[in-house]
Amino acid sequence: MKVTAATASARHHITVRGDDGTRYDEVITPESLDFLRELHRRFTARRHALVDARVLRSGTLDFLSSTQDVRDDPTWKVAPAPSALVDRRVEITGQVDPKMAINALNSGANVWMADLEDATSPTWSNVMEGHLTILDAVNRTLSFDSPDGREYRLGDDLAAIVVRPRGWHLLERHVYVDNEPIPASLFDFGLFAFHNAAALANADKGPFVYIPKLESHLEARLWKDIFDYTERKLDLATGTIRATVLIETITAAFEMEEILYELRRYVTGLGAGRWDYVFSLIKQFGTNPDFVLPDRADISMNLPFMKAYTDLLVQTAHKRGAHAIGGIAAISPSDDAEVDARAMDIVRADKEAEAAAGFDGTLISHPRLVDVVREAFTSTNQLDNLRTDVTITAADLLDVASVPKKVTADGLERNVAIVVRYLDAWLGGLGGVSWAGRPEDASTAEIVRSQLWQWIKHGTPLDDGTVITADLVNGLLATELERLSGEDRPEGRVEAIEDIVRYGALGTTLPASMTEYAYRTHLL
Repeated sequence: MKVTAATASARHHITVRGDDGTRYDEVITPESLDFLRELHRRFTARRHALVDARVLRSGTLDFLSSTQDVRDDPTWKVAPAPSALVDRRVEITGQVDPKMAINALNSGANVWMADLEDATSPTWSNVMEGHLTILDAVNRTLSFDSPDGREYRLGDDLAAIVVRPRGWHLLERHVYVDNEPIPASLFDFGLFAFHNAAALANADKGPFVYIPKLESHLEARLWKDIFDYTERKLDLATGTIRATVLIETITAAFEMEEILYELRRYVTGLGAGRWDYVFSLIKQFGTNPDFVLPDRADISMNLPFMKAYTDLLVQTAHKRGAHAIGGIAAISPSDDAEVDARAMDIVRADKEAEAAAGFDGTLISHPRLVDVVREAFTSTNQLDNLRTDVTITAADLLDVASVPKKVTADGLERNVAIVVRYLDAWLGGLGGVSWAGRPEDASTAEIVRSQLWQWIKHGTPLDDGTVITADLVNGLLATELERLSGEDRPEGRVEAIEDIVRYGALGTTLPASMTEYAYRTHLL
C-alpha cells in the first residue's frame, strides 16, 4: 500500500509493505500510522526484552516470593465491570469475517470475541478484512451477501464486542517502524483502539479486549502502560479500556493475582485458555518424562492438574472481583441428528461442570450452542462464589506425573492428521476448522505437534507396546501428505506443510511456536 504517515517526523520511519485492497485505506490511514509509530517506539523495546526473558525460564515453578505482599493484601479489588460486561454467561468466538461476525453478533450470546489470533490465519488480507469487519460492526454497517443469495444483516440486540489481538510472540511483518516489524499485539490493538474507541466509549460498550498468552505479571504491566498511554492519546477517561486476560500459560497460572493487580484499573476477568495451557505445559516441561501427556482426547478438565488450574482461576478472579470465563466448548455441531445429540450432551455436561465450579460464563464457537450453554449458567454471574474450599499448591498445578500416560495408535495418527489438515487450511487462509467433530485452531495444532515431539523425545510406548520414534511419525506424516497430494492442492502446499511439521515436531528441540515459523517462512 502507498500510505504516507500524517506527520513529517513519521513519514520516513514507517513503511507498509502489504498489498492494497478494497477499503484498506479506511484502516491504514496516515493518522493511524502515526499512532502505531508512537506505540512501537514507546513499547517495542520492552516487548522484546520480555519475550526474550521467556526463554530463560527453566526448572521448577512456584508462586513468586517477591510479590507475596500483593497476594496477602486483602484490600485491593479490580474495578467493577462496565454494564456491557456484567453478564458474560455466553461468549462466542471465531474467525473475523463478515458472515461469521454477523452470525455471532446476532446469536443471542452476551459477547462476541473477535479473534484476530488463534482463529485467524494472519495473511495480510485476513488481518485487514478483520479490522474492517470490526469497524463495520462497531458502526452497525456490517452486511454480507452470500453467493447463494442469502443476505446477512445485523439485528437490534447485538453481543458486546471484545477483540483479541495477536500475542506478544508474533510480529506484523507487513508494517515496519524504524526498519523493524511492529509487534502484532500493538498493531491489532492500536488499529482497533484508534478507529473504534470513541464510538464504543460513547455507547458505554468499550473498547474491550482479550489479552492472550501472557506469561508474567511484567507482561501485564506492559499492557497497563499501553492502556494508560492510549487513553491519554485518544482522550478517553481512565478505565474506559477494559481487558480480560486469558490464563493460558503455566507461568501465568502462578501469577494470576499479580496480573490482576497490575491491570486492576482495566481488567474485568480471567479466562481459561485450556488448550494453550496444555501446550504451554509441554513447552515448559517437555524434556521431563514426568510431564508426558496421554492422547489429546484424554486430556480432560477432570484431570487433577487441570482441575487445580481452573479452581485456582475461579478462586483468584472472584477474590479480587473479576469474572472467571471458562474454556471453549470442544465439540462442534453435526448435521447427523444422532451425532449432534451426543455432541450437545457433551457440551452440556462440560458447561454444567464449569458452572458448578463457579465460572461466570464460557466460550463457544458456534451459534447452535448458545441455548445449551445458557441453560447451564443460570445466574447472571457468580462473583459471590469465592471458592473458599479451594487450596491449591504449586505441586497441584504441576501434578502431571499422576496422569495415566496411555497413548494409542489412533491418538498418534489423529495428531499427525490434525496438524497436517490444520496447516493445509491455515496456509489457505482459514484460521479455524472443524475436523472429526471438533473445532481446531492454532492452539490445538500447537498441542498436537508438541505432543508428537514429546512422545518421540521420551520414546513413549503405545498401548500395544510399539515405541513412538521419529521414523514412525515420519511414516505417518508421509501417508497423510500423500493423501493430501491426491486432493489437488496449490503448488508447493504439501512441501510447505512437511517443512513446518518437521520444524515443529521432528527437530532436536521443541520450538516455542510453530505458527510463527510458518508465518514468516511460508505465509508471507
